[in-house]
Amino acid sequence: PAELEKQMDEAISHYPVSKRSAVLPLLHLTQHHFRYISEEAVNWVAAKLGLEPIQVLEVVTFYPGFRQTAPGKYHIRVCRTLSCAMAGSYELMESFCKTANIDRSHVDHHHPIAVSADGKYSIEFAECLASCGFGPVCMVEDDFYEKVDPAKTADLLAKYA
Repeated sequence: PAELEKQMDEAISHYPVSKRSAVLPLLHLTQHHFRYISEEAVNWVAAKLGLEPIQVLEVVTFYPGFRQTAPGKYHIRVCRTLSCAMAGSYELMESFCKTANIDRSHVDHHHPIAVSADGKYSIEFAECLASCGFGPVCMVEDDFYEKVDPAKTADLLAKYA
């Protein structure tokens, strides 16, 4: 889209010495617009910056915040670092999956996102959501929640119905 390309051109202008430095900003803009970064998007960003696609893909695959598959309409991230795990984040994950009817049996390191059959919700573990004293924590889209009770995931998801 023209508006996205305009934003990208503006971002690139901040890196006059090396366009390669604009890879991260362009990937963030891409994911914000499309909700994930497809192979087509990797190729487009590479062409825009005069890079080989592998140079963009290595950035996408290095940072866990970039998604390579389409999430559900509402994307949930549950922190799983030690303090959140001790506070119940694994139970929180199980409760979200049960409430949203999400099957995580196929999830692995390379495909960390599971999507509900109806496409409404998706979920993944996050390494740290930076609220270690208030676990378990999660995000639904860009909304942040602390001290989430696994017994109340249905109430939390009802806000996104």
